[in-house]
Amino acid sequence: MIERSEGGVVLTVSPEDGGRVAGVRVGGQELLVPGGPDSHPMLWGAFPMVPWAGRVRRGRFAFEGRTYDLPLDLPPHAIHGTGYRRPWDVEPDGSLAIELGEAWPFGGSAHQRFDLHADHLVWTIEVRAAQRSMPAQAGWHPWFRRPVRLLFMANAMYELDGEGIPTGTLVPVRPGPWDDCFTNLLGSPQLAWDDGPTVTIASSCTDWVVYDKPEHALCVEPQTGPPDGFNLAPQVVEPGHPLVATMTLRWA
Repeated sequence: MIERSEGGVVLTVSPEDGGRVAGVRVGGQELLVPGGPDSHPMLWGAFPMVPWAGRVRRGRFAFEGRTYDLPLDLPPHAIHGTGYRRPWDVEPDGSLAIELGEAWPFGGSAHQRFDLHADHLVWTIEVRAAQRSMPAQAGWHPWFRRPVRLLFMANAMYELDGEGIPTGTLVPVRPGPWDDCFTNLLGSPQLAWDDGPTVTIASSCTDWVVYDKPEHALCVEPQTGPPDGFNLAPQVVEPGHPLVATMTLRWA
């Protein structure tokens, strides 16, 4: 574990556990669902999603005239990329890095940086191509502890099909509970704990997944494209021109 503190805030990062943030403690209160040796890697802390975020339908997509198949982590779909289950390397400057692995046919790497301040954390992810262009997404999957209140407003959400995957069509926002992707937000989401901090989440990302169905946790997930983005609206990363995204947690 890597532990950093600033102004009474303690950040814990676990490179071995998928390069995730294992804890953020503000004023003595932990914001995230804790994990342990037997915890499923998809269900605790806050983990990076690279080189895709959310589901890829049936684990299949086409790029530059060729079809590719990905491992089905959540059958029948691929989910959350190749980094959240594997150890990351710690660089001399304290950042984290990982090769995207054999399951990703394009090569390339991902990098994370954590800038902690007394009143906020800036978390940066880069996805870098190696010798060839490739599709890419980046995102975050934090599991915030309940009980907590969420203030979240958006102009639109993605229509889901029978498999729970966006069709690409935007529709008006319906009432929750949600396991949905939203865009065109009306302000930054806020989380408020009784007798604890209020946390505002800001990001350079255009799309946000909110998963508020569990009784013990709430997920607010900024990502650079919607689930199944490789098939809906792929972003292309070229060698020397990485995809860079940031998420900022600010507490009061």
